[in-house]
Amino acid sequence: MSTIHWTEDHTVRSARWHSESATPLPGRVVVADDRMEADTAYRLACEGTALLWRGDFHNARQLLRAMSRRIDRKLPRSGDSPAESFHLHRRARNHRARVLSRLLVLLEDDYHLTLRRAPDVRQACVEAYGSPHEAVVVSFTELLGVIGAQQWREKGVIVPAINTRIHPHYGVFSPIRGEYVDLVAQTPLPASVNHGGGRRTAFDLGTGTGVLAVVLAHRGLDHIVATDINPRALSCARENVHRMKFTERIDVTGPELFPEGRAHLIVCNPPWIPSRPTSAVEQGVYDPNSAMLHGFLNGLASHLEPGGEGWLILSDLAEHLGLRTRRELLTFIEAAGLHVVDKIDTRPQHPRASDSTDPLHAARAAEVTSLWRLAGSRLRLT
Repeated sequence: MSTIHWTEDHTVRSARWHSESATPLPGRVVVADDRMEADTAYRLACEGTALLWRGDFHNARQLLRAMSRRIDRKLPRSGDSPAESFHLHRRARNHRARVLSRLLVLLEDDYHLTLRRAPDVRQACVEAYGSPHEAVVVSFTELLGVIGAQQWREKGVIVPAINTRIHPHYGVFSPIRGEYVDLVAQTPLPASVNHGGGRRTAFDLGTGTGVLAVVLAHRGLDHIVATDINPRALSCARENVHRMKFTERIDVTGPELFPEGRAHLIVCNPPWIPSRPTSAVEQGVYDPNSAMLHGFLNGLASHLEPGGEGWLILSDLAEHLGLRTRRELLTFIEAAGLHVVDKIDTRPQHPRASDSTDPLHAARAAEVTSLWRLAGSRLRLT
């Protein structure tokens, strides 16, 4: 664990440094408070100096907003192609995150935040980081994410397909985009599930909050195995499964992609964008080199029961951004010894799809989310 050092009241102090996005230890730290002007804070942060905030909690929020506005003035809006626009957008987001993350706060050894008008963040930090042991310094933006995650966890996210709430944990992708859940809830089940006899089984790979496993249980599957490689996701899914009283029908296991054995139905909603994530929560959106997509496709045939299907839920946003072609996706499917039984499409309803100010608006407006019904066969694609 890294230790961060700073000088305060002519005394050298230190604490453990923690960053969920693996941000390196700041090379220089200065103490800042309400007297620091936004221009000064922005200049220091751009130069690589971290600001340990000792002022008012709400003034820290205002400072972040002021620094963010200064960042926005210098950002490029779009490139000459969708792919270039995407890479410029990612570079801009990374720059924004890097600069804003240099505003720091100190959490005491019980996670108490000793700033004026600060909320009690102790329980939120326990849920995100685990039990406290020593004082720790984190970025203020990360702490705001921790606070927001606790609020989402408490109130949950309504899932109309199952008429209940799913409660996401910090660092676990929230099912706020309901179209992929609706696809799994409405697509006809494979014949082997309805007419195969015996116990009807399914796998939910990369379960996250466990929402798709719960949907499958609502649809009558007798036994579902839900997997994930993220320990936070495993804890989150188990809690949701327990809350909905499906523990006898849903097993949550990991860290792994495929569990042992075979199933009549195997569902996977991998990250849609073949690019590198820059934070823990972005792992639900970005899949470097399409690693999870390849893992699902290449392992699918050997884990299906006879007559079974794999359901790949995938947005075509990467295609509109020039990051992956439809031909490449079909080649991946064919190379894995699979063929397409059917494809069911839906249009996303999230706000970004209609936000004309978004640098990636054209791609988002054209986006389609599909459920690809796949079966194990060497049949040539049509």
